[in-house]
Amino acid sequence: MKVLLDIQENKSAFFMEVLKNFTYVKAKPITPEKAQILSDLKDSVEYLNLVKQGKAKARDVNDLLNEL
Repeated sequence: MKVLLDIQENKSAFFMEVLKNFTYVKAKPITPEKAQILSDLKDSVEYLNLVKQGKAKARDVNDLLNEL
């Protein structure tokens, strides 16, 4: 299982040291940029699921392409 945690900067070193003591846990930090990409991707998937359920409205593809 993979888990993404958001840890306060001043506590992150301690937390990583704790995780290193567990042989069955692999932990590696990610950059803030990668964290933002993952967060944006998660938000997009959640919105897509809402569109599929009919709880949100999709944007017109032409409007999206014109925006780019």
